[in-house]
Formats: sequence, C-alpha cells, structure tokens
Amino acid sequence: MHLPFVKFQGTGNDFIIIDDSNPLFDPTGKKGESTVARLCSRHTGIGADGLIILRKDTGSDFQMQYFNSDGREGSLCGNGSRCAAAYAFATGFLPQREMKFRAADGMHSARILKMGEKSYEVSVTLKDAPLPERIREDEYFINTGSPHLVLFREDIGKTDIYREGKRIRNSAKWQPEGVNVNFASVINRDEIRVSTYERGVENLTLSCGTGVTAAAIAAAVYQQRQAGTFKYTIVTNGGRLSVSFNLMNAERGPIRNIELQGPAVLVFKGEVLI
Repeated sequence: MHLPFVKFQGTGNDFIIIDDSNPLFDPTGKKGESTVARLCSRHTGIGADGLIILRKDTGSDFQMQYFNSDGREGSLCGNGSRCAAAYAFATGFLPQREMKFRAADGMHSARILKMGEKSYEVSVTLKDAPLPERIREDEYFINTGSPHLVLFREDIGKTDIYREGKRIRNSAKWQPEGVNVNFASVINRDEIRVSTYERGVENLTLSCGTGVTAAAIAAAVYQQRQAGTFKYTIVTNGGRLSVSFNLMNAERGPIRNIELQGPAVLVFKGEVLI
C-alpha cells in the first residue's frame, strides 16, 4: 500500500504527519508498532522523532494521535502539536488560522501567527499545570502533558547529557513509565538553554516542546520569582522557542495560560510503501 505523508520539523524536532481522514493503516498493535518504528527509523525509513496521525473529530477541528519513534503511542507532544497545526493549515485540512484540537491529554488550541512558503510561526496552548515538585535544590518534576524532570546546571555543555539522561530515565525511581530528562542552564533572567533526553525516542532530540515548557516553569520557581505573568526564551540545539504562562501563586500554583510558540517548517512531501 502506498501511504502519502508530509514531514515537518519544529526547531529540529521532526515528525511524519499522515492525514488519516480515510483510514489507511492501523498504527496500533504489534504490527502497527513495528510499522511506525520502521517509518521513523533514520536508516531504514523516512526518519523522524515521531509520527502524527490527524483525524476528523466531532468535538474539535481535528484529533492528533502521536507515536514515539519506538512505535508506541505517546503522550502530548508540544512541538508535534505545532507542526500538526501548521500541516492542517498548509495542506488545506483546515482553512482557518485558529483551531482547536484533541490530543492524548484533552483539548488544546493553536494559532498560525506568521506564514511563509514553507515556514510557519505557531503557538499552542497547554493545559494548566501544578507547581513543580522540588526533588532537590536544583531539580524539579512537572507534568506538562508529558512527565519531565528538569535539572539546572551552571553549564550544561559540561554534562554528558546522553549518558546522564539515559541513566535517570531508566532509573528505578521513574519506573515503569519512565521520565523525560531536561538539563537546563540560566542565561539571564528570561532566557535559558535546554537539552532533553526523550523517552520513546531514547536519545537526545534537538528540542522538546513539553520539555522546554517544563524547564521554563521550573526556572521561575528556581529563580524564586513571585506570582505574575512570565515569558521565557528557550535556546535549544535546534533553535529558539518561547514559553509564556501565569504563575497564580508562588507557593501553591497553579500554572495557567501556558503557551508554547516557535517555528514549524515543511521539510518535504512523499509517498512510502508499507
């Protein structure tokens, strides 16, 4: 069977996107898991950090189903959500720049802020989050649609992020689901650098949307900032993202009006035999 697809990337976090309005294949089960993993393989397939299926949805503009590159269905993907929104607008799946979509953790909204021939500036909203749980003085846990551990280091360039990230992700404390591991360093009051080891990909990615969101929120707590509205610029190996949010109470939370913004770029279109 010939399967049409489009590949997008958001700050280097890349995704295979499939319009499954008329179902073409079942991504679930052992056979589906194997197919998704093969398509995402950078040596024997298209190559991607994950695969996204878009479907029509009665309660929203579309449903987004996300699969990690290991073939297993994942939780919320922030950069993937931005790419899915750009895909929906760019391909005519949706005619409007503002949209609502359903992901693994429920409803979200997205906006196409700027558009070019292949590149789009996209923002997505994330669900309210609790105040980050402090694990150690410089380590915090928060779920921003996916579970994230944020570790602040003076210079993440001096850390073996792959080795440490893999060790922590697979440590007994975070089993059985595992955890995404983000290493962050503060550049200035409103700017941080982040590198993420992602579960499901089982490697470093050039950026992680829910990870940089977690890091920005954790940074506000780490910097002992009081209640207010904040916006952080996040520097990743794949480019820059921005995260804005409201910290309602510096001691109790919650975190509201969370928004992730950044580029989504069309890489290429194709057709693959499965």
